[in-house]
Amino acid sequence: TIQGLVSAIFLMLAHGFVSSALFIIVTLLYERHHTRLVKYYRGVTITMPIFSIIMFLMILANIAVPFSCNFVGELLSLLAAFEYSLIVGVLASLGMVLGAAYSLYLYNRVCFGNTSNFILFSRDLNRREFYALFPLVFLVYLIGVYPS
Repeated sequence: TIQGLVSAIFLMLAHGFVSSALFIIVTLLYERHHTRLVKYYRGVTITMPIFSIIMFLMILANIAVPFSCNFVGELLSLLAAFEYSLIVGVLASLGMVLGAAYSLYLYNRVCFGNTSNFILFSRDLNRREFYALFPLVFLVYLIGVYPS
C-alpha cells in the first residue's frame, strides 16, 4: 500500500540517522576503553553524563518513542502490516517490543550501576565529539516533530 511505501521511506531515513549516531557512540566507548564487551561497562553515567544523555536520546529514538523519526515510520509500518494481515501485524509488533526491551537493557547495563573495576578512567565527550553527534540528534527529533 501507499502507507507501507511511505513508512519504508521514513524508516530508511530514520535508520540512517539513528544507526549512524549509535555506531558513533559505540566507537567513542571503544576509543576510550578498547573493548566492546558489554560486561565491562557499568556506571558510565557517573563519569560521562553528557555521553549518557546523548546515548539515552538515541536509544529512545531507536525504540521509536513519540517525537522521534522512527516513531512516524514504525507507526505507519504497523498500520500497513495490520491492514495486510493480523498475524503479520502481531509479529511485527512483537519484534518491535523485543527490540525495545533489548535496547533498554543495554542502556541500563552500560550506564547505570557502580563503576566498573575494569574501566579506571573515562572522560566525557569533547567538543568535536559533541558537535559530531548533535546534528544527528537534532535531525532525528526534528523529523519526528515535523515529518512533512
